[in-house]
Amino acid sequence: MTTVGHLRNELLATFRRNPKIGFSVQSLNRALKLTDAQDFKLLVQALSGLENDDLIHQNDESRYMLGGKPQQLIGVFHGNEKGFGFVAVEGQDNDMFIAPPNTKFALDGDTVEVTIVRQARPGDSRGPEAAVTRIVEHKNTRLVGEYAPLSDGEHARTGFIGTVTSHEKKLARYLIFLKDNGTVPELGDMIMAEITEYPSQERPGSMVGLLVQNLGNKNTPGVDVMSLVLANDIYVDYPDDAMKQANDTPDHVTAEDRLGRRDITDQPVVTIDGDDSKDFDDAVVAWRLPNGNFHLGVHIADVSYYVTEGSALDKETYKRGTSTYLVDRVIPMLPFRLSNGICSLNPDVDRLAMSCDMEIDSEGHVVNHEIYQSVIRSHGRLTYNKVNQVLAGDAEARAEYGDLVPMLELMAEMHKILYAMRHHRGAIDFEENEAKIIVDDEGHPTDIVLRERGISERMIESFMLQANETVAEHYNRQHLPFLYRVHETPDEDRIKDFIDFMATFGLHVPIKKGQPITPKMLQNVNTEVSGTPEEMMVNVKMLRSLKQARYSDEPLGHFGIAAKYYCHFTSPIRRYPDLIVHRLIRTYATQGTDDAVQTKWAEKLPDIAVQASTRERHSIDAERAVDDLKKAEFMADKVGEEFDGVVSGVAGFGMFVALPNTVEGLVHISRMTDDYYGFLESQMALIGERTHHIFRIGQTVRVKLENVDVEQRQVDFSLVPSDNTPTTDLEVPKQPSRAPRRDNNRGPKNDHQPTDRGKRHNAKRPTGQAKPFRNSIGNQVRSHNQGRKH
Repeated sequence: MTTVGHLRNELLATFRRNPKIGFSVQSLNRALKLTDAQDFKLLVQALSGLENDDLIHQNDESRYMLGGKPQQLIGVFHGNEKGFGFVAVEGQDNDMFIAPPNTKFALDGDTVEVTIVRQARPGDSRGPEAAVTRIVEHKNTRLVGEYAPLSDGEHARTGFIGTVTSHEKKLARYLIFLKDNGTVPELGDMIMAEITEYPSQERPGSMVGLLVQNLGNKNTPGVDVMSLVLANDIYVDYPDDAMKQANDTPDHVTAEDRLGRRDITDQPVVTIDGDDSKDFDDAVVAWRLPNGNFHLGVHIADVSYYVTEGSALDKETYKRGTSTYLVDRVIPMLPFRLSNGICSLNPDVDRLAMSCDMEIDSEGHVVNHEIYQSVIRSHGRLTYNKVNQVLAGDAEARAEYGDLVPMLELMAEMHKILYAMRHHRGAIDFEENEAKIIVDDEGHPTDIVLRERGISERMIESFMLQANETVAEHYNRQHLPFLYRVHETPDEDRIKDFIDFMATFGLHVPIKKGQPITPKMLQNVNTEVSGTPEEMMVNVKMLRSLKQARYSDEPLGHFGIAAKYYCHFTSPIRRYPDLIVHRLIRTYATQGTDDAVQTKWAEKLPDIAVQASTRERHSIDAERAVDDLKKAEFMADKVGEEFDGVVSGVAGFGMFVALPNTVEGLVHISRMTDDYYGFLESQMALIGERTHHIFRIGQTVRVKLENVDVEQRQVDFSLVPSDNTPTTDLEVPKQPSRAPRRDNNRGPKNDHQPTDRGKRHNAKRPTGQAKPFRNSIGNQVRSHNQGRKH
């Protein structure tokens, strides 16, 4: 007698004998020689039971196969102009390769659902291969590109007026056909189009869109930058209701505004910022207490008082999330009337503030603190340059700042104590000068200069860090819903990879298997390699081991600064999370902390954290794209010239070289013609098969500028032959046949480790992929930086 149990056993035996074959119900019925209608019903029940038990699954053709249902993973698709791509899944070290037929027409940056079709093989660094099964969310609902009209005949036949082609290489293969909405651009205009139809089986190489905005001809000054701004989803114009709210805001502090606030306008608070700063959201004051400790007051512009919860301006600042700082302009989170007016701590006028007073002992510990709403008055608009001169003993600068000099010297003393305290607990600190691109009135780059961070910049950074930590710990200890800035402990697998990498250079990382990783361990590595030829390479590898900083409603700590509690309290003019922190402080002070208040914010904060983190990445992408554009433009008239540089990234397709002015370019493997070069991943090196020449991160080289593509923001170098090229006894690796690396022409351009400074955040990359150094090691790891624009 046939039973369900008997059929289950027979079916499993059939599937196990044919693990890669899919069977229809009819074919299984024939294979088992079932002829009775009742037996067929039992067969269906047996199949259903096996499927429910995750022993078999149905493939895309609805045929039954051995094994449970393929795991569905959600990740971000990173496309390549050649049609293939990679999907990065949070928590997975290796990205998944997506072959052209399996992309389901996903576009670069789309969130997709994938199924693994081939697992990674042992010893193969490629990672698994997957297929996109569903596009969860398109990254771009609008795209910016160059317009070209269709002929009258094509217009009449199709109804489209022309096409738009993105300048982004990964999207340039798709034409956007513009519907006729009564507005006709001209040839060469840069157009923002809203996408109404995405690529599909019927239209694999094109999309359909509506004209949203004509930015002007691509050669008009400023259009290049604005195209990148809009392409990265940065909001430029304010809606009318938000502007009305801003314009209706008083330009001075009223008697009503002062109610419930502590008046400390007599304290000699000062602002210290860059020479060209226009808005001032933090002021500081310090003095020595009778017990020998320090008093440090950090007073932050109270933007949340004017940007009220749920208002038109609040909705707009939530949507923007942050200000975006470009080489030739700022796209502010707040309208200038607020950011440069009533919300700016301008000198000699009363302003509303959120204040954090701290008593700091001789070892840098905060032994007492108070957080309150205040009215302050800045007693001086000081600049970094002048304060540095004062602290260096410049007589003229000291005379100019007069009575403030003793306080500045006390601040410098306090900074050294705070820095030593952070260093002692393990804060990771990579110092790196920043580059400033100088442009003329039409936005053309005229120079790139390095900006050094002096004692005053570091001093203000120390004070902002301490305030951020103090505020975060205060509200965490009260167990109240709060918004934190978090930088989580690196994954164990990534640290193991880092340890193995260090071992290849004979460097020992004192971390035992299973031992929790601490910032102090990595700081010790930093100290060990400081000043050695391996320093830059080790720093880059260490950076790749770190996670991305983000916002969270959970106090997950900040690994980069070795802080258990951390938030963003100090920049509400340009960051929405800081505004929310202020709003929470006021709410708990004025409305109390009952269950209703806590429940409300516990429900709201997770979404705010995700939105703030997302908008931060958009802003960083825009800043970086504009920097790359202007650097490429700066180099465009220098083709044929030679430069000294440093290898900043290495991969199988070539190596990146950074010049002293921070311009970075690629030496493609095809231009390394003196030998065949293989990529040794464990050493992050290219090795010549015949000459045994070796090139790796941190090595100095001389290069010739071969080509500059301003539109694509790319710089290409070739190596200038040298008799001093180092050699190695290491074996040249055999290059296996493998799926292409992400963007195997140049390597990914959006993949830098996260920072609180908001300059270069990392995306995921396949193991072994080159990583351009980007000249911002310090900015990348200096995730404790409170994000001021110097």
